[in-house]
Amino acid sequence: MTKNKTIGELLDEARKKSGEPVLAGHDIMALERFGKDTRHMIVFEVLSHSSPVGDKGERMRLFLTDAGYQKAMESQSRKEIKILKHAKISKGNIFYDRPKERTR
Repeated sequence: MTKNKTIGELLDEARKKSGEPVLAGHDIMALERFGKDTRHMIVFEVLSHSSPVGDKGERMRLFLTDAGYQKAMESQSRKEIKILKHAKISKGNIFYDRPKERTR
């Protein structure tokens, strides 16, 4: 008899199949994602021991307000982190940025 899997279990299986590493920080279904002021999700690599979050070499996911995203951008400009992915958040829904199209 097979049990019904939760969305979290299904997401974890999909992550494992894709080969993506486990991210520190917020889980994809974290409550922060559904906060009324949450507007951004970032996945980033910690580049420096002076980073305000995470340990050097870690990859992290955070759901952020506009103010939190601004702080992350400032941290990136100081080369403490490198933002690898960004998505806009609206009512808990994730809208990934599309890669910029190259012009010829």
